[in-house]
Amino acid sequence: MCHSTDSRPPAPPVQGEVAAHEQIELTAADGNRFLAYRAEPAEPNGRSMVILPDVRGLHPFYRDLAQRFAEAGFRTIAIDYFGRTAGLGERGDDFDFMTHVKQITLENARADVAAAVRELGGPVFTTGFCMGGALSWWLGAGGNGLAGAIGFYGALRFIEAPESGPGAPLLLLRAGADTASSPEEFAAYEAALDSVGTEHETHIYEGAPHSFFDRSYGEWADACQDAWRRILSFTERHAKP
Repeated sequence: MCHSTDSRPPAPPVQGEVAAHEQIELTAADGNRFLAYRAEPAEPNGRSMVILPDVRGLHPFYRDLAQRFAEAGFRTIAIDYFGRTAGLGERGDDFDFMTHVKQITLENARADVAAAVRELGGPVFTTGFCMGGALSWWLGAGGNGLAGAIGFYGALRFIEAPESGPGAPLLLLRAGADTASSPEEFAAYEAALDSVGTEHETHIYEGAPHSFFDRSYGEWADACQDAWRRILSFTERHAKP
């Protein structure tokens, strides 16, 4: 998994007030009902964000992250992946998430994210972590009505390379010491993006471990703040009226 049970996201450099936050239910076009967590900024920046978690789904880390994005001005929804297979109930620490991860399909992920995009409106971006990071890139590379897509240390084994494009712009935030995907896999993936004309930018945090975006990693605080600044700049540049 990407984060320890007690990990929490770092605060953004721009910190406003959160007007409201709550757990909600969304319904995808295929009828799937799934959990999500919504956070609304007191002072919206005109942009929206869908958060794609790691393999654990809607872990407290991602509920907190939704609030951090709202502090930065984003209307935000973090989604859960497991409505089709685990339902809407609460899950304990013994939840066997990997059994459910194996049943996720790319098309199901697309449908669930589309429900969150419809709920938010406006120029919508995705951001994700590990599996969610790769799914974010896959969705952005396919367009899917997104203004752009961001991923942290994406695990490329969960997605397919783009075969058509160009899609929405992508921001790849990679951990230099990550082993979820190899440099060779990333080189092949970026070559595929180039071949279909999808705009993308990559930043590698040398020496940083998988899951460095965690305020408990004090030695990577500068990398976390740099990642926040890149997200804010990327979304501001690619937001459309």
